[in-house]
Amino acid sequence: MVKAGQTDPPVDTVDEATAEASIEAKNIGEKIRRLRLKRSMGLVELGQQVGLSASFLSQLETGRVVPTLRNLARIALVFKKDFSYFLSEETDAVFRVSRAKDRIRLPVGEKADPFLLSESMSVLIPDRNVVPCIAHFLPGVEGGAFHPPPSPGLELVYVMQGPLVLWTESRTEVLQTEDSVWIDRNTKRLYRCHEDKPARALIITFALQS
Repeated sequence: MVKAGQTDPPVDTVDEATAEASIEAKNIGEKIRRLRLKRSMGLVELGQQVGLSASFLSQLETGRVVPTLRNLARIALVFKKDFSYFLSEETDAVFRVSRAKDRIRLPVGEKADPFLLSESMSVLIPDRNVVPCIAHFLPGVEGGAFHPPPSPGLELVYVMQGPLVLWTESRTEVLQTEDSVWIDRNTKRLYRCHEDKPARALIITFALQS
């Protein structure tokens, strides 16, 4: 209680910089961007669903603007996320190790004479829409070639040891060590050894969500 003749005690106001830092710590824009890319959705498409312009969404993802609660709720509904998802802090940094000695190599082809050993690295990425593996292509097997089934998505291939042949209906490429390819998974294709030489490649498949 303030007695007569005394001035009111000073009121502490919230520092604006502290408030801004609190908002930035939520990484709202980055969370929206990750959800959008996971759905292979463009800014225009997302904007049409939530009633916002692609320009505004771009500024939102880069942290130049802060969304209203109403707009954030709309975005949450599009991605089937609880509203609180965007306001929770990310405290757990991802750090996973896949030791070479612990990985299992699965043979592809005849059990006694495989043409491929597939070394899964899925332990690194629990998201089943992204599947990384190391493929060891073994020479000397008649007709031995890897035919990935066509499916929606994309595939990244990085040749760790070449040469490796990539065949499609429209072209054939001989990939050398450290060459890489980014290819549509709907493309009919096959991978095989070149001139009876072993090859090894890191293959990462990215499935598209419906």
